[in-house]
Amino acid sequence: MKWYEYPIKKCILGDKIYPKILGKIKNPPKFLFFRGNIDQNIFEKSLAIVGSRRITRYGKMVVEKFIPFLVREKITIISGFMYGVDTEAHQKCLEYGGKTVAVLGGGLNVIYPPENEKLYEKILEKEGAIISEYEPDFKPQLWTFPQRNRIVAGLASLGVLVIEAGEKSGALITAQLAQQQGKKVFSVPGPITSAVSLGTNLLIKNRRAKMAIAPEDILGKKIETPSLFSLEGLSPLEKKILQLLETEPLTADEIAKATEENIIEIGKNLSLMSLKGVISEYAGKYYLNT
Repeated sequence: MKWYEYPIKKCILGDKIYPKILGKIKNPPKFLFFRGNIDQNIFEKSLAIVGSRRITRYGKMVVEKFIPFLVREKITIISGFMYGVDTEAHQKCLEYGGKTVAVLGGGLNVIYPPENEKLYEKILEKEGAIISEYEPDFKPQLWTFPQRNRIVAGLASLGVLVIEAGEKSGALITAQLAQQQGKKVFSVPGPITSAVSLGTNLLIKNRRAKMAIAPEDILGKKIETPSLFSLEGLSPLEKKILQLLETEPLTADEIAKATEENIIEIGKNLSLMSLKGVISEYAGKYYLNT
């Protein structure tokens, strides 16, 4: 089905179908328009994931680290459908077979950003939901996104996880709203040299959020973490490269210098490791795949 073939439904605060968890916040929306599934069960274990629209490679790696375990625990991922961390969280949740709920800053017939049309459709196909408090044809405005954030936080029973946020990021508004609602706030620390990690680091420094460096910090229990990949079938040089990349991403020249190997030989091994799915290249540096 195309996204526009899914019927738009409406519920009123107090209705049986209206999410109970959302009705408990200070200023709940009186009406909700939605496509898809807003069964009460999907909000019993739910986590909001928010962050910068300018997601970095580091941010993507963090999402990749957390999402598989959250999905395995049958946690519904709530986010705001925008560029960056929102989109990445929705997409990864779907890739791992989870359910996700997108809260829009405009009406349900106005897909914004337009590049997310396929994502919109996929969320509905996988029995998630698209939600808005605005009339279906209402176009998003600057003020509607901060207002939308109280719903993102309000639907999250486990709290809000912030992954990359600048000093004035909208994600920090969501974190503040979550605190006002009595929800937990988790923040992933980032490089102190990164502008999009300034907000997350300040949340931790100012004790406005609990530092989260692994899914256990959110789930409150130990989880089994499988090995990133098998060492079987890797050559001695490939294993040496792997050990170097466990510490930090490196360029081919840096790897050649550290291993004291010919750059041509390093290039061959990096290509083979990429084909095996062990590493990936981004902006000239090589990263371990999670």
